[in-house]
Amino acid sequence: MNVLVVGGTGFIGQNLCVELHDRGHDVTALSRDPGDAESPDGVDAVAGDVTAYDSIEGAFEGQDAVVNLVALSPLFQPSGGASHESVHLGGTQNVVDAAEEYGVDRLVQMSALGADPDGSTAYLRTKGQAEQVVRDAPMDWVIVRPSVVFGDGGEFVGFTKALTTPYVTGLPGGGKTRFQPIWVGDLAPMLADCALDEDRAGEIYEIGGPEVLTLADVTRLAYRAEGKSVQILPVPMALAKIGLTAAGPLPFVPMGPDQARSLRIDNTVVENDVTAFGVDPDDLTTLSEYLGLSG
Repeated sequence: MNVLVVGGTGFIGQNLCVELHDRGHDVTALSRDPGDAESPDGVDAVAGDVTAYDSIEGAFEGQDAVVNLVALSPLFQPSGGASHESVHLGGTQNVVDAAEEYGVDRLVQMSALGADPDGSTAYLRTKGQAEQVVRDAPMDWVIVRPSVVFGDGGEFVGFTKALTTPYVTGLPGGGKTRFQPIWVGDLAPMLADCALDEDRAGEIYEIGGPEVLTLADVTRLAYRAEGKSVQILPVPMALAKIGLTAAGPLPFVPMGPDQARSLRIDNTVVENDVTAFGVDPDDLTTLSEYLGLSG
């Protein structure tokens, strides 16, 4: 098959491109600046910005399946003039329109846990609105909603350290927000299955890792991997929101008020749909294992 990975030079995209290529498929990675990242061997790279239809539509010609991974980070404030509306909603509409123009058979949309057109953050609202665009598309579609994804090149652990300090640190609400992080090496094969398996059309999968961790747990693990300890002091959510709203425009502050609101929302699954891919959750890689802390 010919598969186009939109966002193919990003963190998840590179892993997915390798997975698809290793399965014997012809893979093209579409991204804004393919020259800024190394494409895996055997994967073609083309330039295009999902917010500009004319820059991407030619890449869809001759493709059998398209995987749309492009998204702004849920953890950091948008920068460079981008917005959740232009990237998540407008970008997805452009992907759907180009896929329809060239008769693509299958569209896989990577969404997010909690995606909801009426969600409490711009990230979740526009992710939910983008899902509606995909469900209205004329081709077969699959939607994947993962929890946070970790791995080499990912931002989750780095974000946690940017938000905290070793030894003693404050966290909004004491870091009680729960996540179910999944390793990119476990997620990529599932995304590939969604692009390739005909019987997955019309499915929505909620994907989590093997364990639920609070933000405080992740903070302790991140510093333990560096041989450091950390004592966590709770910062009231209301106070954190006020502080982040005031500090949001500063370049050294990783979060803004929208991201502060997201820390009120757990990022876990009710039922882990990894089982739909023949995977036992207990066999997935834990964050501790990835950080070299197992045993």
